[in-house]
Amino acid sequence: MRSSSLILSLAATAFELVSAHGYVAGVEVNGADWTAGGDPVWYYYPAGSAPVTAGWKALNQDNGFVSPDAFTSSDIACHKSATAAQSYINANAGDTLTFFWNTWPDTHKGPIINYIAPCNGECTAATAGSLQWTKISQGGLISGSATGTWVTDALIANNFTSDAVIPAKLKAGNYVIRHEIIALHGASNDNGAQNYPQCLNLKVGGSGTVAPPTGTPGTSLYTRSDPGILFNLYTSFTSYPIPGPALWTGAN
Repeated sequence: MRSSSLILSLAATAFELVSAHGYVAGVEVNGADWTAGGDPVWYYYPAGSAPVTAGWKALNQDNGFVSPDAFTSSDIACHKSATAAQSYINANAGDTLTFFWNTWPDTHKGPIINYIAPCNGECTAATAGSLQWTKISQGGLISGSATGTWVTDALIANNFTSDAVIPAKLKAGNYVIRHEIIALHGASNDNGAQNYPQCLNLKVGGSGTVAPPTGTPGTSLYTRSDPGILFNLYTSFTSYPIPGPALWTGAN
């Protein structure tokens, strides 16, 4: 009879072979204090034995994406059938979070967007559909055209990392942070954009007093015809309209 460790080893090897995209393996706070993210290999552990992490668990074992035809589903919030993480990243308002992707293909150019949602209690008991999202940072096209240089190129050049700063005046409390890449290589066609949302629980400390405004449900973040979702990466352009609600700067 095979041991569970051997089964996990084989599952992880198979997972690596079929993976074409990536996931957030973990997060550092101010360049230290590593917290593990939502490694999709959790699915292959025996029931109840998967590591407890700050990353939400989702059915993205293929490192796949959420397509525009699922924008009205709660899958767009934290990935497919995501369930709440059982621990937190601990940080203070004003700290820098560095998201470490395990990998990312250089053909998958597009924006990187960060949102937060207050849990109004323990995030460990939250559901994806109950969260209301406020956009706190975003990046897209850096320069050029057809296909141009994007923040995803910078992510690859920086050892598959991307930074986000917690707003300096953000009120202390429990939040979910939603870190997302939207890949545009197929976005010239309807339903061709690929969204890769990653959610992690975040416990914010410090002396901030500014609460986020009423946020946007995941199911209302995007439509499949938004200019930043239906976008031809391979034609001439000088700008890119980052999709989603307006950027919130009220606690910066």
